Amino acid sequence: MIEDLMPEEIVKKLGEFIIGQDDAKKAVAIALRNRSRRMALGEDSLKDEIHPKNIIMMGPTGVGKTEIARRLAKLVNAPFVKVEATKYTEVGYVGRDVESMVRDLVSSALKMVREEHEVKIRKKAEEKAEERILDILLSGSEENKHDEKEKPDIQTVNEEEKTAREIFRKKLKTGTLEDREVEIKTSTKSGPVMQVMAVPGMEEMESQMQNLLGDLFPKKKARKKIKISEARKLLIEEEVENLLDHEKIREEAVKRAEESGIIFIDEIDKIASRSSKAGGPDVSREGVQRDILPLVEGSTVNTRHGPVKTDHVLFLGAGAFHMSSISDLIPELQGRFPLRVELKALKKDDYSSILHNPKNALTKQYQALMSTEGIALEFDNSGIEVISQIAFDMNVKNENIGARRLHTIMEKVLEEISFYPKKYKNKEIKIDGKYVEKQLKDIVTDQDLSKYIL
Repeated sequence: MIEDLMPEEIVKKLGEFIIGQDDAKKAVAIALRNRSRRMALGEDSLKDEIHPKNIIMMGPTGVGKTEIARRLAKLVNAPFVKVEATKYTEVGYVGRDVESMVRDLVSSALKMVREEHEVKIRKKAEEKAEERILDILLSGSEENKHDEKEKPDIQTVNEEEKTAREIFRKKLKTGTLEDREVEIKTSTKSGPVMQVMAVPGMEEMESQMQNLLGDLFPKKKARKKIKISEARKLLIEEEVENLLDHEKIREEAVKRAEESGIIFIDEIDKIASRSSKAGGPDVSREGVQRDILPLVEGSTVNTRHGPVKTDHVLFLGAGAFHMSSISDLIPELQGRFPLRVELKALKKDDYSSILHNPKNALTKQYQALMSTEGIALEFDNSGIEVISQIAFDMNVKNENIGARRLHTIMEKVLEEISFYPKKYKNKEIKIDGKYVEKQLKDIVTDQDLSKYIL
């Protein structure tokens, strides 16, 4: 439970996936703990007056800014959305388009809440689907299951049907009827399919339009003759849809987005004004900042699922800030991101740790992938050291893309094995320093070529 996680425990759990960057981990851990502290307050307290302390993470690309935000949200099962600030400066965007980040957050919350509700009712849906299949098996179709009421000895018929039902039920459980064909009725929409383009400020009209279209073109039942294995899946999904309380899901999703949502605004440094000249792109950047400001300050955004307040949404900003500084943002926006943490560029030892320690380390990913081909990969320490050194050197000599450089190098190191899996099937392959150097020697020695490949 998130309520039981202390800041140091949050940092420890983030450390399972992210190497170093302790300052950033501490900042987000405290922000998260403050959120649970606020939720523990009574209704007559300062609960509504306490707002999250938004954070800006500064640092070069590939050092873990996005991963910290994403893992934080996953850790506490919070609705999460990542947006690129630069997209709001593109041609065709208008001021209110920035509100789309809140709508995306609600969509994320809706998906999350729906999945949770589906888990709770799936067993009941499976039982109801099984009963429908048994009805079909006993009567030939879903419509004929009540046609036998005219028979003279109803008690005898009921006993026979009960016995037959249990026989069929056992066969369904053992899977002996999976390939038998049955005729079922499933819901299909009639009439033309229309998609309403999402236009800022038009969510209410869009919702009304969809309801109107739903009334004009109600769902119809279509007959299909398919195998029981396929029929079961369709009927379970239909029963799930019938059992879900969609209004309750919408209400819960909106509340979760408001109370525990996290919006990660990447490349926020790209919308900072770097000069005082009037006109030009700086005006556009400042305009985007002013459009984002109301959301970060706390406002109400209309969505197709209802109005959403952003007062308690946690905003995390991130950027390299190598050509601008936080002071280049408008003062109002700076004030809404009171916490600033700097993520450091990765050192050579950091690359080794990234390949060794995280639960999702690249070495572990490639071992899992190659195991599906019957290939056992063993990463020797010497191999990891060489890969780390090359990644570090290439980031120094060329564009520094941080840990992402490891993806490129690892692909190149394992290229032959990945391309000729039959050649290495049922073999154990040791990825040591010599192997890595052999695979990369041409690229490392040819600096011109390394710019394009590494």
